[in-house]
Amino acid sequence: MSDTESRTSRRQAIGQLAAGAAMAGMATSAQAQGARPDSTPADFVRLQKQLSNWGRWGADDQMGAVNLITPAKRKAAIATVKEGVCFSMARNAETKEAVDNPTPILRKTTRTGASVAKTGIASTSDTFFISYHGMAHTHMDSLCHFVYDGKIYNGYSADVVGEDGAAKNSILNFKNGIITRGVLMDMARYKGVDWLEPGTAIYPEDLEGWEKKAGVKVRAGDVMIVRTGRWARRDAKGPWAVQQLAGLHMSCAPWMHARDVSILGGDDAQDVLPSLVEGVSQPIHALCIVAMGMPIFDNLDLELVGREAEKRKRWEFLVTASPAAVPGATGSVLNPIATF
Repeated sequence: MSDTESRTSRRQAIGQLAAGAAMAGMATSAQAQGARPDSTPADFVRLQKQLSNWGRWGADDQMGAVNLITPAKRKAAIATVKEGVCFSMARNAETKEAVDNPTPILRKTTRTGASVAKTGIASTSDTFFISYHGMAHTHMDSLCHFVYDGKIYNGYSADVVGEDGAAKNSILNFKNGIITRGVLMDMARYKGVDWLEPGTAIYPEDLEGWEKKAGVKVRAGDVMIVRTGRWARRDAKGPWAVQQLAGLHMSCAPWMHARDVSILGGDDAQDVLPSLVEGVSQPIHALCIVAMGMPIFDNLDLELVGREAEKRKRWEFLVTASPAAVPGATGSVLNPIATF
């Protein structure tokens, strides 16, 4: 079998797996929130191998699924812009400690206006301290952030991430920025609610149902952006312990792989919590980052872009994002922009 035939056969097998996962989910809502045939620890181990993109773009690759954002994809994404109006998908910095934010962003003014001379030129300044990983701050996970069986994406040893930073798969690989098409999968609107309650799982059949309802389809190289309404609920009811979050069930991973999603984004940590997979806390994170080489945009605030998309009945838009150019970093704070 030729390399081309092998890759085609592999993609077909993944597509069949995704379709099977969707069919397996056609159950009552009570059943859907419980155990499913595709929810076992053995399934997680199998998917780590079956969905692997290791070597797909070469043995030395550190870009992963972002390779799917080709020059042609960028040009096509830019062509989706009709109005030139932009909306941020970043949450304003959470600066107060809370049950879902144990490490708030700290900002200290180091030179105030009152302290400077009142004649001539002067300046003010401040300093940020940002521990961005977690469930509160909008950030991008790079491909060294998650580890499975001692390996990170493309088979590199986790040992490459040392005290001086990551020698492989760091955020610096994305210094030139992300420019591609984004597709908003608004699961709260799909369910007809302001927000999904914590612990609500999203399945492949939900993703396909939204595509049909919204008239949009996730394609290769897209950023798939999932809105659960997490921040609407927090703003209305206050913070809650993030051991419970609405999010994607593990069975969505083959679906995303079959569609060749380049980046996964959402308004929380993407995984439904608890995960409904015994002994595996964040299978979506592990499968996306380690197996598929798919960076993740965590804790986006999708309330504004959700309203603007609803107003226009347009669920696709140009996404632009630029992580900080910090050598060795495992991720970066982020301010992704949606342009209609």
